[in-house]
Amino acid sequence: MVEQTTGVEAPPVRRARDTVPLYAVAAAVTVLVLAPLAAPGYALLYDMVFVPRQPLSWDLVAPAQTLPRAVPMDALMSLVTQLVPGWAVQRVALGGAVLLAAVGAGRLVPTERLAVRLLAAVAYAWTPYLAERLLIGQWGLLLAYAALPWLVRAALDLRAGRDGALARVVLAAAPAAITPTGGLIALGTVALLVPDRTRLRRSALVVGGVALLNAPWVTAALVTGAGGSSDPAGVAAFAARSENWAGPLVALAGTGGVWSAQATPASRAAPLVPLATLILLVLAGVGAGLLRRRVPPGVAVRLAVLAGIACLLAALGVLPGGAAVLRWAVVHLPGAGLLRDGQKFLAPYALLLVVCAALGAERLVARIDREVAGVVLVGLLLLPVAVMPDLAFGGAGRLRPVSYPADWQAVAERVDGEPGEILALPLSAYRAYPWNPGRIVLDPAPRYLPGTVLTDDTLRVGDVAVAGENPRLREVRRVLAEGRPVSATGVRWVVVQHQGPSEVDPATLRDLEVVHDGPFLTLYRNPAVHPESVTPGFGAWAVVMALGAALLVVMAAAISALHRRPTAW
Repeated sequence: MVEQTTGVEAPPVRRARDTVPLYAVAAAVTVLVLAPLAAPGYALLYDMVFVPRQPLSWDLVAPAQTLPRAVPMDALMSLVTQLVPGWAVQRVALGGAVLLAAVGAGRLVPTERLAVRLLAAVAYAWTPYLAERLLIGQWGLLLAYAALPWLVRAALDLRAGRDGALARVVLAAAPAAITPTGGLIALGTVALLVPDRTRLRRSALVVGGVALLNAPWVTAALVTGAGGSSDPAGVAAFAARSENWAGPLVALAGTGGVWSAQATPASRAAPLVPLATLILLVLAGVGAGLLRRRVPPGVAVRLAVLAGIACLLAALGVLPGGAAVLRWAVVHLPGAGLLRDGQKFLAPYALLLVVCAALGAERLVARIDREVAGVVLVGLLLLPVAVMPDLAFGGAGRLRPVSYPADWQAVAERVDGEPGEILALPLSAYRAYPWNPGRIVLDPAPRYLPGTVLTDDTLRVGDVAVAGENPRLREVRRVLAEGRPVSATGVRWVVVQHQGPSEVDPATLRDLEVVHDGPFLTLYRNPAVHPESVTPGFGAWAVVMALGAALLVVMAAAISALHRRPTAW
């Protein structure tokens, strides 16, 4: 049978009979993964914190004392939830991430075979990478993962000189850039795929535009009082983790290996998982040659370089000498703390692996009997689900929505009228609430309560305590360690969260006035500190200007795209 040569350089016109099944399968996968979100409420799990209406506060736009890990994501959430309730935003974000990841991967594969596109769609939307980042609550990174195949396609269209491709590159990179890691992945992808010696001005323009999308978090990192160094203990704590007998490198080869055992589907520990990874790698090896022939010269090499860099960053913490390099870097190089959890950079590798494996399956079935080929394709289509069935139904029920107790809204309304710092006690970065049974979540107080909320930024991974960077928190911890009352810290408000693993010593709360006393939260006011509004400094305005510039770039790209004729994606 003659192999097809239709590829990225000349995309076939999408017919409804091809497009509709792809979207239908992607929608089915999305429903299967996120089925529990059909119930009302908020799915709160580790870093995934959504609230009814996130306040517009300077600390969320431009963190003054912490590293900008959620810039500009928090600012955008604050703006969006002024108009749309948080529960709806959560469902659109998660549903869109899974759906667009599947559709984007299916459309990226250079083939005319619908079955091969469906195979890529399911495989990319059912990777351990997606599962583990979903279960650790990093929904912003999932948006970057979903945007990546669309970004690659737009970048290749730009190299081919197709109409409107420049605007599509910027629009595809925009959702990735709501987090620093996603922004770096998008920038690296564009910087590797777009440059063309025959069109240097255009290449510089698009790379500069995507770089500008990263300006908000870069600016916030430059002006924050937290400094640029991180605790080197985090290198070992966040290194890629072995999920079964085959070790961390094999886990990474299968797109897994996240540092948190609690965020790993139980099925990843099965002894046959490495065999499934081996099958995927063999298929990818078989399909790599087909990809190279079906894309423009040099493109496959650039994609491989991008995937190789992703693998190196992911594995650096477990490679010989890599941990030592990372420990030095996070202490001496500002921003190097982003590299501690290297597995999150694995997205470009996951995309290339899936695309090559899908082409490998096409090449395999082209050499066997037609009836047998259909059975083989169905088996390969279902293989990701069979190997990791506990991604279904919200990670086997881990994404069960709950409602916030009325205490939270009552405290938020009370604090809103008298601005000032808010200290959340007991000191803990993550909490296990009785009304969110069986799940641990990042303290929602900074996103639910208006104003600057001080929560512990020390992260405990097993027996390792990874110190945070907030100098204000270090001052508060020192006051409390000396046995002095909270009133000596200079905070205006204290929120005590009840029914946790530890209680607050009543002596710590002396000289404070009880303003609200509920079953879940007690709010205290410090009479020694008067209400004071937060006056934004130069750094905050610099971040706002950077955010405004990024939004202008996105708006310009959107307007340009609307004025272009539709293209065949």
